[in-house]
Amino acid sequence: MGSQEVLGQAARLASSGLLLQVLFRLITFVLNAFILRFLSKEIIGIVNVRLTLLYSTTLFLAREAFRRACLSGGTQRDWSQTLNLLWLTVPLGVFWSLFLGWVWLQLLEVPDPDVVPHYGTGVVLFALSAVVELLGEPFWVLAQAHMFVKLKVIAESLSVVLRSVLTACLVLWLPHWGLHIFSLAQLFYTAVLVLCYVVYFTKLLLSPGSTKPQILPVSRIRDLLPSLTRTGAFVNWKEAKLTWSFFKQSFLKQILTEGERYVMTFLNVLNFGDQGVYDIVNNLGSLVARLIFQPIEESFYIFFAKVLEREKDAALQKQEDIAVAAVVLEALLKLALLTGLTITVFGFAYSQLALDIYGGTMLSSGSGPVLLRSYCLYVLLLAINGVTECFTFAAMSKEEVDRYNFTMLALSCSFLVLSYLLTSWFGSVGFILANCFNMGIRITQSLCFIHRYYQRSPHRPLAGLHLSPLLLGAFALSGGITSVSEVFLCCEQGWLARLAHVAVGAFCLAVTLGTAFLTETRLIHFLRTQLGLSRLSDKWT
Repeated sequence: MGSQEVLGQAARLASSGLLLQVLFRLITFVLNAFILRFLSKEIIGIVNVRLTLLYSTTLFLAREAFRRACLSGGTQRDWSQTLNLLWLTVPLGVFWSLFLGWVWLQLLEVPDPDVVPHYGTGVVLFALSAVVELLGEPFWVLAQAHMFVKLKVIAESLSVVLRSVLTACLVLWLPHWGLHIFSLAQLFYTAVLVLCYVVYFTKLLLSPGSTKPQILPVSRIRDLLPSLTRTGAFVNWKEAKLTWSFFKQSFLKQILTEGERYVMTFLNVLNFGDQGVYDIVNNLGSLVARLIFQPIEESFYIFFAKVLEREKDAALQKQEDIAVAAVVLEALLKLALLTGLTITVFGFAYSQLALDIYGGTMLSSGSGPVLLRSYCLYVLLLAINGVTECFTFAAMSKEEVDRYNFTMLALSCSFLVLSYLLTSWFGSVGFILANCFNMGIRITQSLCFIHRYYQRSPHRPLAGLHLSPLLLGAFALSGGITSVSEVFLCCEQGWLARLAHVAVGAFCLAVTLGTAFLTETRLIHFLRTQLGLSRLSDKWT
């Protein structure tokens, strides 16, 4: 498969993911705003911080390294060995769920049962839901490797929406159930997610008229289960060693990704109510990152991993592939920078209004607006880091991954210390400041790698981080106008004043986007040719 074809598939995966995820996330957004009206800050803090951290930590430690290792390289491999390796995530997940569940029940502070009932049941069911989700890991990797676009997007989005619907119904009808509501909804979510993949592949492989089984490395459902291979080796040891390298890295990356939750959970720097407010603002601020940046990062990681060869220098690889990768990386960097700047500039003046609409005075008063404004700056760094690490992790050799682990170790330690210190000084805003510092260091590391990678080639993909002075001026002017508008029109002047404030922002946004359209012609060309919506209708796989 040529680099241009792989690029087209990755682009379709990202753009279709954007469309459907925006639709489903909007439904979930409305349902969550409804649910917030019936819950206390303490329950939100326990569910969104304590229990979700248990679930995400179990999944991350059990599967992240396997995903990265098994998605590296092409589809031409002994897939029975790869699938065997992926099934090892299940016993690994059982181990981590038992160990972490014991820590959550025995070593951490237990909330007051009168305020947050059924905490023990919540821990057990959230840990169980992580193990259930791991049962679908071989199906997920097989779908990603063969770019089954609609399957991933619909399965994940449908599961999230159904979980939110079930949560809203239980909160409305049985509010006294407490954490039972969220625990059952989480277990239901993982069950639906796994069933979507199992049912899809079962129907696909049993369908006599389908052409897709011809491109799959398996012909029966039984082939997806663990089995002995023809060569006698249960797993591909090269993939296993790469998995171990990624595992060491994933452990450190998890600390960096969820560091503030670990500090909140283990050091008790914030009470459960403050944790709840912080997490709501954090989720609201990262909404764009989940909707836009994550699908792009996941899809183009697959593109870079397929086009680039890990153990070879750029000068020794196919120059056509290197050139295509450089063009794509430059465009993605430009897109991430523009999106992040837009969120940062306009988010500053509309944070309080957004929180007031979403959660009422519980969020719009106190530290909520300051948190969201700070998070808008973090989103800019998050966008750039997602693209740079997407390329870096796909291009690094095993030795470079191992060396990078030492850097991640130092970052993890400094991040935890910095989070604790800044939170002690500035409250919950300290977590976001520590995240910005951490993300800045990670971006610097990735930029240095990219610069070295293309140093001996004529391509300069880092040019994607340069913007025209005219566009920078448009951003600065828009930021100033919307800030003045917020002072005079928001947010205690009534709904007419709020609508006027929104109209001012819409006008400034239109001018800024128009300026970007006129000045960033290379990016516009890339979006039209690779992410154009007209290409989706007949090329979904």
